[in-house]
Amino acid sequence: MSTSTSASLTPQSGAGSSEIFDSLPYYDNDLEQYPHLKQKVEQELAREAGTVPQELHPKVPPPFELFVKNPLLQAEIQRCESREPLGPLDTLRYQLPGPIGVPGSDDEWQSALDNAHAQLEHQRLRQTNLALLQQYGSNAWRIHNHRLEAAATAAEKALEELRRLTTEVNRDRKNFQTRIGGQLTSLETRWTELISSVLQIEMANVALEADIDRLNKKEVELAGL
Repeated sequence: MSTSTSASLTPQSGAGSSEIFDSLPYYDNDLEQYPHLKQKVEQELAREAGTVPQELHPKVPPPFELFVKNPLLQAEIQRCESREPLGPLDTLRYQLPGPIGVPGSDDEWQSALDNAHAQLEHQRLRQTNLALLQQYGSNAWRIHNHRLEAAATAAEKALEELRRLTTEVNRDRKNFQTRIGGQLTSLETRWTELISSVLQIEMANVALEADIDRLNKKEVELAGL
């Protein structure tokens, strides 16, 4: 494995120290060269997938609660989230029942009369709302649609700008890592050449020491003669 592939850990000093993982993903290709390493990485990722904490990042804001001051709308949202069916419409409020008994008490007739007044007021409000809708509804919808189109256009432009910035960042990272990768390759090649030279020098030194020992022994033998 090349020296550039192994991620180096550089702990920072200080109270809030953290570890920096340094690597060149656009340059390193050890996983393609050594399939057994890729298999080990996949096994490690699969093993850690089940141990990832479900807690959100501290910078992620807490979930926003809708309609805190309106319990009816909150109950409706919970019903929609739980996929419960909508209850049947209460048709009794649109009927005009008379007193149950015959001829009926004063309270029963008063209740029926109040219900009739409520139904009449309801129909009057419906007629007023329909008249307002016919007069101003189309323009209100046009304005609303225009605002939605403007918001959608702004969101698309922001998304396109974000994609452009992301592409530039990735391009800069790739160019930087490719340039640094070339330097690393050159340094690794030079390091290999130096190691080879050192080994050759050591082997030559061993050979010279053997020749020196042999000549010393021969000198001693000649001196004895």
